[in-house]
Amino acid sequence: MAESKEQRMAKQIYEQVGGMGNVDSVIHCMTRVRMDIKDNDKVNVDGLKKIDGVMGVVEDDTLQVVVGPGTVNKVANQMVNMAGVRLGEKIPTGKSTATASSGRSEAEKQAAAKKSELKKKNNTPFKRVLKDIANIFVPLIPAFVGAGIIGGIASIFGNMLVAEKISGANWENIVVVLNIIKNGLFLYLNVYVGINAAKVFGATEGLGGVIAGVIYLPGMNIEAPLTNIFTGAPMAGGQGGIIGVILAVYLLSLVEKSLHKVIPDSIDIIVTPTISLLAIGLVTIFLIMPIAGAVSSSLVGAITWVLNVGGAFAGFVLGALFLPMVMFGLHQVLTPIHIEMIASQGMTLLLPILAMAGAGQVGASIALWIKCRKNKQLTNMIKGSLPVGILGIGEPLIYAVTLPLGRPFITACIGGGIGGAVIGMFGGIGATAIGPSGVALIPLIANGQWWGYVVGLLAAYAGGFLATYFFGVPKSAMEPTELVGYDSEEFDADSIVG
Repeated sequence: MAESKEQRMAKQIYEQVGGMGNVDSVIHCMTRVRMDIKDNDKVNVDGLKKIDGVMGVVEDDTLQVVVGPGTVNKVANQMVNMAGVRLGEKIPTGKSTATASSGRSEAEKQAAAKKSELKKKNNTPFKRVLKDIANIFVPLIPAFVGAGIIGGIASIFGNMLVAEKISGANWENIVVVLNIIKNGLFLYLNVYVGINAAKVFGATEGLGGVIAGVIYLPGMNIEAPLTNIFTGAPMAGGQGGIIGVILAVYLLSLVEKSLHKVIPDSIDIIVTPTISLLAIGLVTIFLIMPIAGAVSSSLVGAITWVLNVGGAFAGFVLGALFLPMVMFGLHQVLTPIHIEMIASQGMTLLLPILAMAGAGQVGASIALWIKCRKNKQLTNMIKGSLPVGILGIGEPLIYAVTLPLGRPFITACIGGGIGGAVIGMFGGIGATAIGPSGVALIPLIANGQWWGYVVGLLAAYAGGFLATYFFGVPKSAMEPTELVGYDSEEFDADSIVG
């Protein structure tokens, strides 16, 4: 049987990262294959970038290879199948693939070693926290996308029923069924997060799910609720939300690991989970839920206040800075904030503004397509990346088009800022779920404010286009090229100097 594209890419990725034996585990998000690397000195980043189908590489705590939506899950699954493990599981020591010699000189090896040393020095506690947050939520992104879109469709049909544009029991039943499917994620989201957090922190996954479920206060008598020990106010199920879940499961991991060290093996299976659940359950109910609840409310309130007061200026800053956050993988830290805003207000005001960053890239890419039409390599990359960019998946445009050219990345950020300013000026434009962005977010805009979001999108498209067309196109990008293997590195030097 002929080797598939995904099998070839999986094999070549392993070859360029030092072999399967140099990879600790493999997971993926919407566009990136993420690998925990054992020895960074063995990774050939240039070789990774030259693999046909690879759009870019991000060197972070996890090595991230951008291959695009649709392809990413196939490549990642091929990689774990080759290793005989599941996504996220550790690859057993001793696994290997044939690895070709990189042919790097001794000087290049020393440079790589220095780079690796600097990277390790930059492995700050904050970066490690961001990595943990990403690992908790990345596996849930497909669920957010699917459930969010289904919820958006249900919302549209529901609004049409209220407006009497459609009617009948069948339509009502359709809305009910769609909401049931959506709530399969959002109603029990704490549990899913608890299980993933336990996996990340090294606790038993089932115990993490149980502790997360405790936050719903199941079995509490609503007529005689438990009280907040700090304020005396009645407690409510879900108080503390995602922030409380992550903190509780982290403490669970510490307690469980400590108990494993002191409890005899013969009774460990009985004693350790019982003591862990009881201790952390009590801490969760009486300490974490009140504290995390206050933190969540304050955080959501502060962000809402900034958006209400800052208006267009706050929108511009947020829209302009989001692309760099995506580039460094820092955008994952916003996921708990989005979820808390949805839980408390029914929508997140941040997401529509941040979505403008991707729209700015779309406008910038269209400008490049027009001005650089003789550059067949570049325009071919734009044609491949633009459709998913319009749907809100920005990594292909970042790593294959705007970032390698330098200046278009900056002008795309300006376009995102312009769109964010428009959204901020209107105010009150929020999304009822996270996951989709770009055009795909339109069905999720709350309270019939989709028109304001569309105006923001158009403003971001126009801003990114005009800023790039007049100020953001390097001369080197306009030079004629034929359609052969596109290497994004070839533009770097020219784009930096002019």
